[in-house]
Order: sequence, then structure tokens, then C-alpha cells
Amino acid sequence: MARSDIPKKVFPTAGEDEGAARLAPDTPQTRSHSYSLAYADTDFLLRDEVRPVRLQLELLKPELLQQDNGIHSTIVIFGSTRIPDAETAAERLQKAESLAMASPADPVLARKVEIAKRILAKTRYYDEAQELAHMITKDSQCGGACELVVITGGGPGIMEAANRGAHDAGGKSIGLNIVLPMEQCPNPYITPELSFQFHYFAIRKMHFLMRARALVAFPGGFGTLDELFETLTLIQTKKVKPVPVLLFGREYWQHIINFEALVDEGTIDQLDLDLFQYVETAKEAWDVIQAFQLHNEIA
Repeated sequence: MARSDIPKKVFPTAGEDEGAARLAPDTPQTRSHSYSLAYADTDFLLRDEVRPVRLQLELLKPELLQQDNGIHSTIVIFGSTRIPDAETAAERLQKAESLAMASPADPVLARKVEIAKRILAKTRYYDEAQELAHMITKDSQCGGACELVVITGGGPGIMEAANRGAHDAGGKSIGLNIVLPMEQCPNPYITPELSFQFHYFAIRKMHFLMRARALVAFPGGFGTLDELFETLTLIQTKKVKPVPVLLFGREYWQHIINFEALVDEGTIDQLDLDLFQYVETAKEAWDVIQAFQLHNEIA
């Protein structure tokens, strides 16, 4: 199609109209709240009655920006915000031990030391998450392609490690932050144009799975468990197509969740245990994901 044949826009864009509206004469009428364009009126958009529109916008904005960046498939990496790199964990343990030594009769401080020791032992998961994301990105984002892009919750800990691995490999990665009562900032390794912030947990979880080709769950707490069981439920009920669900660290997961007990109690089927599998290393996880991708391509 020649440039002269490209259809011209009949109507002005919303941006053009919004700019023109600012040039209106200053009168009591134009200063009235009611005169603002609806889509430029923040107070209106934040009304309870407009929640359905906000839900739609929160679904649409990250979708369009991922399309703009050519992202078609992702690998989801979940895990605790409380598992940092080994150096940070060692510093926190040292601080906990100093406080406990100053008040040796305080059982709360003594327990904090034991927890800090367990966190330090878990820092290998930070390293594995970083390595896994590096492997995925190095092997998948070649020649400008944006396939199997690592996507995380955008915060610190395991999520930081995954975004960091992708960053170190010279590729893109996504972070889906959410507004929380406590301060939460995007970790510095997320690709800036793919750093998103959500208000609604439900929409955020949809974006985790919309392009997912695998989900890797590292040790974590309520948030990780929520996202893991949401995914397992959707696969079990055939609301989404099956993808590899990898639980990183058999010892941790079998200590935290007795899946076999659910079978024994009759609340899930034996076959439901096949919806996930355990892995121990980044290479093992990447091998499983690659094998699934290859099988699907051949099929």
C-alpha cells in the first residue's frame, strides 16, 4: 500500500482532544469538575462505580505494552521476597546474633537467629533462580527475539534473582509489582519498559499466566503458595492448557505441603500429583522446560 493510500484518521485522537480542552477559556464552567473529559478526570476514574473500567484498563495496559515489545511467551518464576543473596543473608544473621548476645534470655531474639540461619541456608535458591533465568534468556532471546521471557512479581529476593539473571544475560525480563501496605519497589534488574504496577491481585495473576509456558516455584510464603495453587487449580480444571509446574527444592516443599495426604483424604486424585514435579538445579529445570517445548513443537 502506497503511503498516499493509507487511510487518514477521521476523528482527532483522545490525546489531541485532551490537549485542546486545556486551551478552553478560564470560566466558572470550564473550571467545574464536571467539565473535565472523563478519561482525563482522575477523581472520576477512582470512583467505586468505575471499578469495572479500572479492571479492564489494568488488564489492557500490560497486554498492549507486551505486544508492543513482541513478547509472545514467558517463563514464570515465583519465590520468597525474604531469600536474598548470600552476602545480605550473612549480614542479617550477624546482626541477629549480635542482638541475641546482648539479650541472651530473650527467646524472640534467639528464634530470630535460628530463622536467619535457615534463610542463609536457602540462599542457594537465589543463586539457582539467577542461573535459571540466565540460561532461559541466553538460549531464548537470540537475534532480537522475545520468546520465553522471564516474568516475576518484581520484588526482592527470588524475584530479584530471576530478573538479575535475565539482565546479566543481556535480555529482557518482566516485573509485575503490586501496591501493598508496606513499601515495595521494583527491583533494579527488571527491563524498565516492562516494569508494571497493579492494584488488583486477580488481574496481576492473569498476566502471570496469559503467556506462560512454564511456572517455577521456589521456596516462598503465602504469595508463592497462592500463585502456585491458583495455577494447579486452573490446570486441574482445564481452564488453562497444561504447562510444566516445577517445585524447586523437594525437601522444602515436602516439608511445607503434604500432597500425598490430600490424595489419602480423597480431596484430590492420584493423577493430580502429576501436575507438578520437583527439581533441584537450574539445569534440571531448564532441561524439563526445553523438553516440554520440543514435544509441543513436534506435536
